[in-house]
Amino acid sequence: MHQTPRDDFCRGVWYFIGYMERILIGKLGEHVGETVSISGWVDVRRDQGKMVFFDFRDRSGKVQGVVLPASPAIEVAKDIRNEYAVRVEGVVNKRPEKNVQADRQNGDIELEVTAIEVLAKAEPLPFDMSVSGFNLDLTAQLDHRALVLRHPRLQAIFKVQNVIIDSFREYLKSQDFFEFQAPAITPAVAEGGAEVFEVNYFDKKAYLSQSPQLYKQIVMTAFERVFSVNKIFRAEPSATTRHLTEVVSLDAELAFIDSWKDVRDVSEETVRYILKEIEKRCATELSLLGTKLPVMIEKTPTLSLTEAQEKIFAKNGRDVRGEKDLNPEDERELCAIIKEETGSDFVYVYGYPTRKKPFYVYPNPENPEFNEGMDLLCRGVEWLSGGRRINNYDQLMTHVKEWGMDPEKISMFLEAFKYGVPPEGGFAFGAERMTMQILELKNVREASMFPRDMNRIDQLLTGHPSETPEK
Repeated sequence: MHQTPRDDFCRGVWYFIGYMERILIGKLGEHVGETVSISGWVDVRRDQGKMVFFDFRDRSGKVQGVVLPASPAIEVAKDIRNEYAVRVEGVVNKRPEKNVQADRQNGDIELEVTAIEVLAKAEPLPFDMSVSGFNLDLTAQLDHRALVLRHPRLQAIFKVQNVIIDSFREYLKSQDFFEFQAPAITPAVAEGGAEVFEVNYFDKKAYLSQSPQLYKQIVMTAFERVFSVNKIFRAEPSATTRHLTEVVSLDAELAFIDSWKDVRDVSEETVRYILKEIEKRCATELSLLGTKLPVMIEKTPTLSLTEAQEKIFAKNGRDVRGEKDLNPEDERELCAIIKEETGSDFVYVYGYPTRKKPFYVYPNPENPEFNEGMDLLCRGVEWLSGGRRINNYDQLMTHVKEWGMDPEKISMFLEAFKYGVPPEGGFAFGAERMTMQILELKNVREASMFPRDMNRIDQLLTGHPSETPEK
């Protein structure tokens, strides 16, 4: 095979760069005056004729590079496009004072490029991926998910979500909670209702889990304080901006409580820790997304369902007193009232009708028609549900019969409660909904990396968007 001088040059570049240890772009400020090797993508390319400027990015950030006319890399630089994966060698130089961009990462340095190796080529982009030019609507973003995940705005969303999940784990572990993983296939429905996905499990009928609830209660009876981060599945025929079919559920359960208020207090401190960690670790992402964290005051307001409905009636004259739950409009109005009265973006609501909640929720001993379940609302949307659970076996069995459940299908769960289960309770967050509310996103699908709903399961895996339009 005939080899050209260009082939020899590119091969030589590979050998030359390959022996140098890779430096992350975020660490380049520690190597001023040194020759370094970086690897990443071409984020921006600007051909100035004799010189070519680049913005290179990797997982740690971005840096500007310049290929000077006399550089051995100038010919390679002329052929490179955005999103090429490259290995680059160059000298880290301080920028002249007049060119320093103090508000940008690596705004005080520049990489003088001496060699470039193309690791993978990229086709011309189908749309503008720059920060200023990116204007795809949500449907188009989801149709091109494999590409748009590279965009800084989407990466910011999921970096914040990553901190939410990490912080949930960190705080509960600091409080001596034990992590476990619940199964996704279950023989029975934990929360009742028909909105479940049935699975052909060999010759038996099973379901995708709506919740790890029954399993976390079982594990709690052995480890006392437990939590899990699990995928759950809801077959709700809903295509609203608040609902997904597949959700990451952040669940916790704890024993030896005195009342449901103990559960509320642990959940409140968990949220407080999560918000502080986001503030500390995600300042750049919050700035890029143009959002402020919700306000959590020293003690989050707590109202009974009846008190919440009375507030709505007194403020707006809309009478929802006596309703069995808060609807989305009620939640928005209540949060607005609490914000105006206290400055808090959060409010707990407790004391729902017992028959409107799952069989395991603890009825109020003084008024058994209402239970000791609770919800946490923030900025007009429910974040959390939880409360005290029934720990008495006979009382559980009574509810199982009243709720029309088959005790054989939850026999493992019931067995645990035959043998000394103390007063206990727990709570669960939806990671996507928390992300949506913290970042003030308009649609929960923006907060799911690969959202599942009534209309979508990764369309691009089954055909081009123009061939498989969203129904």
